[in-house]
Amino acid sequence: MNHLSDELLLESFYKAHELKLSPDFIYLIEKEIHKRRLTHKLEYSG
Repeated sequence: MNHLSDELLLESFYKAHELKLSPDFIYLIEKEIHKRRLTHKLEYSG
């Protein structure tokens, strides 16, 4: 995941949710988002 830009990482997070991909995969993306301190850029739709 180090090769993904911040923007692409966030897009991947939203797309993974949209496609209802594995919770484990989504967790890995979330973990990287937290590591990069990008949580303030997440927009949760509830």
